[in-house]
Amino acid sequence: MSIIKLYLAKGKEHSLKRFHPWVFSGAIKKADGEPQEGDVVEVYSSRHEFLGMGHYAPGSIAVRIFSFEQVEPVLAFWTGKVQQAYDFRNRLGMIDNPDTDVYRLLYAEGDHVPGLIVDVYKDTAVLQAHSVGMYLARPLIAQALQAVYGNKLKAIYDKSAESLPPKAPVDAQNGYLFGESSAGTVVTENEHQFFVDWESGQKTGFFIDQRENRSLLANYVKNKAVLNTFCYTGGFSVYALNAGASLVHSVDSSKRAIELTERNAELSQAPERHEAFAIDTFEFLKGKEDQYDVIILDPPAFAKSQNVRHNALMGYKRLNAEAMRKIKPGGILFTFSCSQVVDKNLFNNTVMAAAIEAGRSIKIMHHLSQPADHPISIFHPEGEYLKGLVLFVE
Repeated sequence: MSIIKLYLAKGKEHSLKRFHPWVFSGAIKKADGEPQEGDVVEVYSSRHEFLGMGHYAPGSIAVRIFSFEQVEPVLAFWTGKVQQAYDFRNRLGMIDNPDTDVYRLLYAEGDHVPGLIVDVYKDTAVLQAHSVGMYLARPLIAQALQAVYGNKLKAIYDKSAESLPPKAPVDAQNGYLFGESSAGTVVTENEHQFFVDWESGQKTGFFIDQRENRSLLANYVKNKAVLNTFCYTGGFSVYALNAGASLVHSVDSSKRAIELTERNAELSQAPERHEAFAIDTFEFLKGKEDQYDVIILDPPAFAKSQNVRHNALMGYKRLNAEAMRKIKPGGILFTFSCSQVVDKNLFNNTVMAAAIEAGRSIKIMHHLSQPADHPISIFHPEGEYLKGLVLFVE
């Protein structure tokens, strides 16, 4: 296989020498061919020093580096990537854990596989490619998963149709790359049970990244009235019910999400203390002053690109201010942003602006992020997408 070489303009190699895995299109001076979207390319400095290998894509980020060494991206290479990620999760205590059988195995740049996500639900791996390069590599990645897991893995489901770039030159169809499984299964997270449908659910089927934050919520809800907004499948709701909340209200604009939330609430220890509402959060909050001791705000990403960031910040401010106005004095607010283009400082400042607007005195109890199976490379701080605050509202 002939690999096209890209040469950077003078002085543009510094970020790669610091192991940041992105090459921006403006940094490229010339190429020795015409790379197509998804091609494996090699990147060199203006002095022809080798810097890294990655997948090419048109757009602002032209190359996402998957190796800073010259390698052959064949089965052995991908098996090594999967094994390294597997060993790390084993160190985290996630492999063969009877209390938690759902976790993220591969997290893009955090595991040196930019453009690739793999989540494990019991004995099924769900793969999502976010780049054409990783999509084209998925047969090898599927073989690598089988090589590492052996007979512990019964199926691999490819769910890339929703995650690839809109104009990607591939006809992506979701389906099983290996084995077969039912459309969903009941998984266990910290001894709590959830029904997960990876075929029709959002993302890969479940928001695994909130696992530790859901556990933290359980410390604050006993005998309390809890409101879980943007609840999706009710992760926070189930934890609250099992931790002894006096009542839990789950709200989501999606009727399908509410159906899944109600199904998961039935798996909890106290489904009779739960009620779900398919309604917009702002509509639901009207007239709800002083009804809730604990409120969770976990909206979808309001901003997926820089050009809509301002509007997103206004959305976060409005949402947080409204919740602060409604919550009981002495209440606890869990608030999150999963927008990658909104960093921690920007999010914190937006929540502060909401507190000023709401006229409530606020204390920060916890700063929250994503769990260790969503690792953040120290060389790629952009990998920290989940930000959260736990606030005491006086």
